[in-house]
Amino acid sequence: MTKVRVALIGYGHLGKWHAQKAQALESSELIAIVDPSEKSRELAKESFPGIKIIADINDILNEIDAGLVVTPTSYHFGVAKTLLQNDKHVFCEKPVTATMDEANELIKLAENKKVIFQVGHSERCHQFWEQIPHFSKIVESATMVNLVRNSPFKGRAADVGVAEDLMIHDIDLMRMFFGDPRSVEAYGAKLITDKWDHAKALFRYEGKLVTIENSRNDVKVERSIQFNGPNGVLRVDLFALKAYISDQFVAGKEQEIKEISYEKRDHLLIEQEKFYDSILNGTEIFVSLNDGVRALNLVDKVNESLETGVEVRI
Repeated sequence: MTKVRVALIGYGHLGKWHAQKAQALESSELIAIVDPSEKSRELAKESFPGIKIIADINDILNEIDAGLVVTPTSYHFGVAKTLLQNDKHVFCEKPVTATMDEANELIKLAENKKVIFQVGHSERCHQFWEQIPHFSKIVESATMVNLVRNSPFKGRAADVGVAEDLMIHDIDLMRMFFGDPRSVEAYGAKLITDKWDHAKALFRYEGKLVTIENSRNDVKVERSIQFNGPNGVLRVDLFALKAYISDQFVAGKEQEIKEISYEKRDHLLIEQEKFYDSILNGTEIFVSLNDGVRALNLVDKVNESLETGVEVRI
């Protein structure tokens, strides 16, 4: 196999971008776009002439090696299950499923399948993370860490709450740096949907506190992570693509702050490249099914704390 034959399932806001990447990459061949909505199929036909546009994934299974699952979250499980049952590789956008029961069923199904299952936690693709070893003393010794991800409501992803929609990005980054926490205590508000639209969660680690704040009804876009500890401060603005570092504190002197800019990357392109590389060359899975499920489990605990108003053990 020199190219991975791919079907894109779910031609919505994110699906159209994923379809473009799948068509552009040399390691993949976009065979079909699948969407049950007639309106979405008509839009896909306009942008992708020559590509099969169909309503049912079952009609194309014999012609593909892999599926890109970019449907609304509530449909992830059914589509991913169909792909796994037919021995197809799976790229699934986050969150991997809507519930932990669904996630655990996918894990059991995938155990005996020799296929790649990658989850779309694209925030891991920021170029700055490659520079983190230079600031490891700050990151590893940090006792207070704060992640913020706010944006105006975009009229989509209303089938899930803000924890599944936005916080899961930051939970995955938190796990990338520190692993799983001991407990979580969360507070929030339902403002524009019948689900949690604003949430703040406090995750407790041994000797470390991590706070994550997310809102999908803000007046501006904000994405950042800040590490504070005895060896300095590191703040990464994930929206402006800048980092601010202060690692020398002297009493009586003004604090020195250094600024670093880093390059913008096409995160969707990168994660698809890594997906196809794992299929074709056996490279390590960028974000595994287990990673996706563990992040979802923490989302589940956040929602439990939001509903009960108490701290929840992990």
